[in-house]
Amino acid sequence: MSRAFASFFRSPAGTPTPDSFRYVFAALSGAALSFSFTGLYLSVYSYVCIGILLIVLFGAKPRVAFFCGGLHMLFFIITSVPWIADVLAEHGGVPKIAGWGLVVLIGLYLGLLCGGFAWCVNRLAQRSIVLACIGAPFLWVTLEFVREHFPEISFPWGLLGYAPSSNLGLLQITTLTGIYGLSFFAAAINAIFAWCDASTETPVRTRVTVLISTLVLLLAVVLIAPRFVPTLPANHNARAVQLNFPEVNDYPANWYQRHEEDLKEIEQLSLEPSAKHPDFLIWPETPAPFSFEDARFLNRASQIGVKFGHPFLAGSIEWRPLPGTSAGQTTISHTLVPYNSAVLVDPNGRAVFTYDKIHLVPFGEYEPFPLIHRVVKSVSSEIGGFAKGTKFGVAHLPDGYSFSAFICYEAIYPGEIRHFAANGAQLFVNISNDGWFGHSAAAEQHLRMARVRAVENRRWMLRVTNSGITASVDPYGRIFAPMPRDVRAAADLPYDYRTDMTLYTRFGDWFAWLCVIVSAILLATTFWGNTAGEGIAIPVVEPVLNAPVAAA
Repeated sequence: MSRAFASFFRSPAGTPTPDSFRYVFAALSGAALSFSFTGLYLSVYSYVCIGILLIVLFGAKPRVAFFCGGLHMLFFIITSVPWIADVLAEHGGVPKIAGWGLVVLIGLYLGLLCGGFAWCVNRLAQRSIVLACIGAPFLWVTLEFVREHFPEISFPWGLLGYAPSSNLGLLQITTLTGIYGLSFFAAAINAIFAWCDASTETPVRTRVTVLISTLVLLLAVVLIAPRFVPTLPANHNARAVQLNFPEVNDYPANWYQRHEEDLKEIEQLSLEPSAKHPDFLIWPETPAPFSFEDARFLNRASQIGVKFGHPFLAGSIEWRPLPGTSAGQTTISHTLVPYNSAVLVDPNGRAVFTYDKIHLVPFGEYEPFPLIHRVVKSVSSEIGGFAKGTKFGVAHLPDGYSFSAFICYEAIYPGEIRHFAANGAQLFVNISNDGWFGHSAAAEQHLRMARVRAVENRRWMLRVTNSGITASVDPYGRIFAPMPRDVRAAADLPYDYRTDMTLYTRFGDWFAWLCVIVSAILLATTFWGNTAGEGIAIPVVEPVLNAPVAAA
């Protein structure tokens, strides 16, 4: 099997494998990996595509390995998140070509990180293919950990572990390690396949045995593990209202008058009697000029809270002075700044808690690099100017329960969301406006990533969006009552409160840090003894790549 695959890289007359072959397969492996994040979301690609990249790296020149890693990530980004270009073109005032330019830039900057991963694997392979395959999962998690914590423009969207997270059994790993444990698992399977294909240090029979054993074990885990995941009763229901307001870039002064009938319909949906007796009302982040500092919205929200008789959470834009600015120094046009917020109204109609979004969307809600202000504004005038929140706040309810809200894009940051549970939140509420994504794969991707936050911290999560996908997620990752997309409707979603703390909630990204440390140690060993280029990569791999097909 291995030599049959390796023959794709074989050149005539025993000459070295052309770099072009490596580049092509590196790009194809990245594009194929996106099939685990789009369409049918087939996780099988996440178990083989990184393995193909590893095989490409073995025996390559260091600079070729670096570019192979970059190409892999570039093509993965282009094929998995093309919706970025559409969003910028339709709602950001950015020309379509400029939107695609930004997608390519994201792919290039993440490609630099993946190139670093590839270079490190290649360097380990110069010592031993076995060492490279052992180190690859640690290095891959390190790459993803850097993606999450990269200053200002981090983008941990579509991490490898989200593909196997579709399996309910495997998903439970995240309570120990966070999403990075699943990424490590998938990368390890890839590394085993790559070792079985490329290694000549181990007899073929042994490698075939390992390959078959791995496949059987993986199949058994995928099919059997979900059967052992417990089910939980839900003792509460929340009224989730999908407002389905159209996406707009500005609001006319008469917006409330023009949308009076819409607001009446939404109020009716919010207060409609139900046999499930919902005890929590939630409106999403939405493209509407909702602000509790505007009397028109404040009065309406207060009346709804009183009529509903239970807590009412709504997304809003709140204008406040920057921290450290005295009220006497402020004016609306100069010092007051907007916050993307979630505000809780109690049964007496009073706003009693506000959470301000901490992790804003780069270039969408804020400019990450003020020095390029002129360049950004020359492309689009629709760049937001929101201020960042600073507190992972927890709201305390009259009946003694507590919850935390986080907004939209924040759901893809596991290391940040865990702070809410660590601070005492017994329930997660994720409000979002995914209408910007249109009919692309983005809304489904967003839900799949947010779902993992519930399991990592063993919390119920109520996810309420403007136009879909609105649903409830239990602490084990089951999704309940997803509402149809692009409709104005309400649903009573099951939920409950929990106080237990997972290992991940308590200790955070300990596993990712462990991978960083192991990666550093492994890489350091390559500088001891033989220098780069004096190892055994070429002698070990090229005979496999250049072996006749009949030898298989």
